[in-house]
Amino acid sequence: MNKYRPEIRAKQMWTNPSYEQLRQWASHEERTTQYGSASYVTKVRNRSAKLTYIIEDGVKLGVKQSPISPARALELIGQVVDYLKDREVICLDRTLGQNPQSQLACRLYITKEYARIPFMWYNSLFPPLPGKEPDLISVYVPEWPERIIFTNPEAGVTYILGTDYFGECKKSFLRMAMYVAKKRGWLGFNAGSKLLRIKNSAGQLEDVGFIMFGLSGTGKTTLTIHNHGLSGEEGVVIRQDDVVLMNEAGFCYGTENGFYIKTEGLDESQKVLYEAATSPTAIFENVKVEPDGRIDFANSELTSNGRGMLLRSSVKNTDDTIDLPKAHKIIFITRRKDTVPVVAKLNPAQAAAFFMLGESIETSAGDPTKAGQSKREVGTNPFIVGPEFEEGNRFLSILKANPDIECFLLNTGSVGAKDGFEGEKITIKVSTEIMKQIAKGGIYWQTDPDWGYLVPSAVAGLDLTKYDPRQYYSEAEYQELVNNLRRERIEWLAQFPGLEPEIVAAIKQ
Repeated sequence: MNKYRPEIRAKQMWTNPSYEQLRQWASHEERTTQYGSASYVTKVRNRSAKLTYIIEDGVKLGVKQSPISPARALELIGQVVDYLKDREVICLDRTLGQNPQSQLACRLYITKEYARIPFMWYNSLFPPLPGKEPDLISVYVPEWPERIIFTNPEAGVTYILGTDYFGECKKSFLRMAMYVAKKRGWLGFNAGSKLLRIKNSAGQLEDVGFIMFGLSGTGKTTLTIHNHGLSGEEGVVIRQDDVVLMNEAGFCYGTENGFYIKTEGLDESQKVLYEAATSPTAIFENVKVEPDGRIDFANSELTSNGRGMLLRSSVKNTDDTIDLPKAHKIIFITRRKDTVPVVAKLNPAQAAAFFMLGESIETSAGDPTKAGQSKREVGTNPFIVGPEFEEGNRFLSILKANPDIECFLLNTGSVGAKDGFEGEKITIKVSTEIMKQIAKGGIYWQTDPDWGYLVPSAVAGLDLTKYDPRQYYSEAEYQELVNNLRRERIEWLAQFPGLEPEIVAAIKQ
């Protein structure tokens, strides 16, 4: 028995209760919606990133990761184990992934009064593997007096204390799975995945695999589930919305059986998500539900971080597999407002640089006091464990070994913003059409003189004239904005001294 994974004993251990039993146990917290789905309100309404730590024992830490000493961790673990001996505890087993090469057996221990959390998690993953001991364990005590989350991914264990936010449960297993992937020589990505089934220039049907990176608020989920106006023999197949595990050949193993979506602003214009969200199998967290069961997605009085757990099977254009045989196209979604073009095509070093930059701007839904300011997260992934530069270098290595993988930067914000002008908004229609033309090869490219990446000279079916950022500034204004952005980017990359020099050089130009 690993010292970080002691045996969990309880006054009453409820092992693998049914989905229906979990909902019944959670009924004291449920408000049932008009659709028959369950909704809950939590005390904590977002992840506790600043209170999340990695045990300094056999694990190298990255620049953006916080340590906790083995002694302090073991002290807390001992207290938790003693506490649970006198509690009723749910022990729930699920499986992360479908593919035998990537499947991980997952086990959650949680105090019974918080049955809504395993009820939601039940829909996130797949049924347990018979007789399989857990690869990954999370021990969750929401009522603990101190809020702290700590993990030792070498031991495959996470402790979640003092928070009742479901996202901590979901992400605890995904964080550990991405660490397992990295140890295998793969990479875990916080990214969505889909296939675009299109007719190529020869008129033949072709499946083009996409993975899409994006920080919260950039439109990643919207683009993941969009049909791109494809019909007839052409179409889309949605695979994953959150995390994929890519091997050295560009094969992307899926992880989850559900979509954990932000519900802010959800309405009938977002047909696919709205239909899934009004299914009786949806489960809501911190979404306004009136006493008569009506859901008000526009109401943010509880939080702007309202969430819904949707079964993949309730989302149109999904199928029975979650894997992507090849990531032919990799999209870095950003939401900028001035000089970043509507789309750019990147060479491998540039793509690795933008992977490390994980770039967008803060939105009012995130931190209203910083709205509009630059925001960056390596790989758009706050769940990396270990030195971040290793991820960037390995990503570059994968791209070099797979020259058929193409990478793009996609701006879903606006261009040309300045005092008195919010910028020319880039519409969803433009972004989705660009992705379709990326799949079809319908974009003609030219080199951007400032950044060296390729920008469109023409896109089939679109007039991008108004999205040329240069037309909104004088030459001096434009160069000042470019120089300031370059300086920001270089300063960010300088935090990771182990990066391959060509990755930094791709930004320095």
